[in-house]
Parts: sequence; C-alpha cells; structure tokens
Amino acid sequence: MRRLTAILATVSAAIFCSGLAAAQGKLSPRWEELTSDDFRMAIHQSEGTCLLPFGIMEKHGPHMPLGSDLFNARYVALAAAQTDFAVVFPEYYFGQIFEARHEPGTIAYSTALQLQLLQETTDEMARNGCKKVLIVNGHGGNEHLLPYFAQTQLEKQRDYVVYVLALFDPPPGGPPKKTTNDMHAGEQETSEMLIVRPDLVHAERANQESGADLARLKLPDNVYTAIWWYASFPFHYSGDGATGRRELGEYDMNAWTAAVQKAIRAVKADKESLRLQNEFFEKAKHPLDTPH
Repeated sequence: MRRLTAILATVSAAIFCSGLAAAQGKLSPRWEELTSDDFRMAIHQSEGTCLLPFGIMEKHGPHMPLGSDLFNARYVALAAAQTDFAVVFPEYYFGQIFEARHEPGTIAYSTALQLQLLQETTDEMARNGCKKVLIVNGHGGNEHLLPYFAQTQLEKQRDYVVYVLALFDPPPGGPPKKTTNDMHAGEQETSEMLIVRPDLVHAERANQESGADLARLKLPDNVYTAIWWYASFPFHYSGDGATGRRELGEYDMNAWTAAVQKAIRAVKADKESLRLQNEFFEKAKHPLDTPH
C-alpha cells in the first residue's frame, strides 16, 4: 500500500511538473498581464531576468506620436522576450527630456525625481525577484542619464544588478538611406514606427515643419553645452520623416530585437557581476585592509 501511495505521489508530481512546464511555455512576458501565481512562474522561467524598456514623452516631428520611443523600446523588448524569455516591465517614460520642454506634450520630470523613481522602480523589481534588471534604452536623451544611474548602484549594496543596453544604432548592410541629417523623427525613426504603430504615423504631415540643422552654435566638437540641440533643431525635429519606409523599418527593428536577445542571453549567463559587487562592498567596508 505504501509502495502504491509512493507511486501515485510520484506520478502526481510528474503530472504537476508537466503541467507547470506547459503553463510556463504559454506565459506572457508582459508584467501587467500575469496573474500573481503566473508571475512567480515567470520569474523562475526568466531566471530572474527582467527588462525595463525606457522611452519618453516628447514631440516626434509633426507626423509621429509623442510616445514613439516608448512604443519602439517595448516593441523590441517584447519581441526579444518571445525567444529568450524575460519579464518585461510596463511602459516607462520618466527620463531626461528638458531640451523639449518648449514643445506641447513633453513630460519633463525633475532630475531628482527621475533618479529616485528609477531607483525605486528597480528596487521594487528586485524585491519581486528580478535580480538582473536590463534597461533597454529607446531615447537619445537618456544616453547620459542611464550610464550615470548604473554607476550610482555602487553607492550602496544591493542584491541585484542593473545592466543598461544603450540606444541601438542599426548595423550597416540594410536598405540604403536617402538622407544624411537624421537624428530625430526623420527617416530612421519614421521607418521604425511604420512597423510598430503604422496607424499613428501621418506621413503627409512630415514636411509641415523643417528638420534642417540650423547650426546656430559655433563651438568645437569637444565642447558641450545643453542648448546645442535647440540651437540646431528648434522644432525638435531632425531629418525628413517623409522618406520613411517599411523596408528600412523592418531591417532596423529586426536588428534591434536581435541585439536585445543577445543582451538577455549574456545577462542570464552572467555569474560574476553580483559576486563582484558583493566583493567590492565587503572591501569598501575596510578600505585600509584592501590588499595591493
């Protein structure tokens, strides 16, 4: 009887594990779509790897939606997570965009709030099991903010690691571009939105404003000042969105998705970052005892 009971228990456990595996295979990578129990399974399946797609709310020329960067970053994060499973945080747009405060629709939070909110967000993600947080940047204005934020993780000891995937630049080899001035809401970004949300692209409006570089500052390349962007592009538009096309968008988004997939695999395989973080903080407690 005991033997029969043991056999039945083993079979039941196997059925449960099989059902669990089947359920895991169907899990949504979207944080907000998971039930509480499914979230637990998703964290296990993702090996504690979670993506934080980071966009912004800003003008994108006269023809594209304010949330273009937001849509694009989450699109590639979700596409990558379908192949290399990770839990993807909801849309996040609390970044640096002071240079577009003169344009309607821009949401520009204070510097202190940007950093505090991002820290508390990653802290909360980690408290929920995300011990590897990969920030997928989709906005050029965050290119200084995010590496700085990652560096501040050495301010105090944490039980998780923050990784930053920089703003993606498509590799050579794709469809030839028609324009050379293409920094914001121009050919490339318009092409990408034609893949992600074509219903929100109004190509017929693209030439209602100029995206030309006015070059109103005459400074050496290695001298930086915050007003440089406004000096060059006062309409917060750089390029010609009318040249956007799906062929280029498909190439860019596929390449960007592949870059996110590569980053997920590298982060999952990384066993050293947290160990070295812990080692660093132990030594930081007694700097005079650190061997040289």
